[in-house]
This record gives sequence, structure tokens and C-alpha cells, in this order.
Amino acid sequence: MTTRAEAVPDTARAPRSKTLAAWLAFLGGPLGLHRFYLYGLGDMTGWLLPIPTALGLYGIERARMYGLDDGWSWVLIPFVGFTIAGCALMAIIYGLTTPERWNARHNPQVAADALPGRTNWFTIGAVVLALLVGATVLMSSIVFSFQRYFEHQIEEGRRISQ
Repeated sequence: MTTRAEAVPDTARAPRSKTLAAWLAFLGGPLGLHRFYLYGLGDMTGWLLPIPTALGLYGIERARMYGLDDGWSWVLIPFVGFTIAGCALMAIIYGLTTPERWNARHNPQVAADALPGRTNWFTIGAVVLALLVGATVLMSSIVFSFQRYFEHQIEEGRRISQ
């Protein structure tokens, strides 16, 4: 496996599209698809991203089986929410990167204003949807976490007072 510093774009590969990277981060980010697209299959972060996603999905399944009072479910569920929100943030960052900076980082073999780094309406669509969904998922995860935490504290306080 390579580290992020070693996962520098190769000059012999095809140019990486900013639009496709933004959509992959938004739609397949929790599985690491955008990382594999940009840095190849040797990217460690790409391989680690499915772990919190799987933990969160396991938490959702536990909540379905045992109800929301299950302590492990309310600890695990936010993992998937924060992963989705983080990947939506990456989609926004990719979409708002200037063409010159994008091509310098991911496509050093092409001109600074080459087509793969340009912003178009599909790029803007990815940014808008990532902002909408990412903010919603992030706020929902935070609210769910705090609500379950405070309910747990109230139950413990009642248990101590009896």
C-alpha cells in the first residue's frame, strides 16, 4: 500500500476529470471510489473509508433488530453519517478547485487550463447536491448522537436517584 505522499499522479495515465471525481466523491465516497480514481488502488485512505461506513450500517441494522435503546447502535450509526458528510465535503472541494490547481495536482502532463480540470454544469450539480445532502446528513448525525447521549444521561440519573 502507498501513503498519500507516494500516491502522486503518474504522468503516463489518462487525465483525471474534476467533474467525475466530484461525482465519485459524492456518490461512492463512503466506499473510497474517488480516492481509487484519483490515486489508484494503492491508496490506503481509499481502502480505509469502507470501514466506518460498514460500522455505521451495522449500527443501523442493530437499531432495526434491537431498537434505538441499543447502546451500540446509537454509537455506531453516526459513523456512516459522518463518513457521508466528509465525502460530500470532498466533492465540494473537488468541484470548487480552480482548473489550474486541479490540473497541476492531478494532471501535471496537460496544460493548466485543460478540459479535465474545467468546471461545467455537471460539476456544479455535484457541488449543489453534495452541499444539500452532506449538510443534512451531518446535522442529522449530530442531532441523533446528542439526543441519544442526553437520553442515556437522563436514564442513568433516574437510575441513580431510585
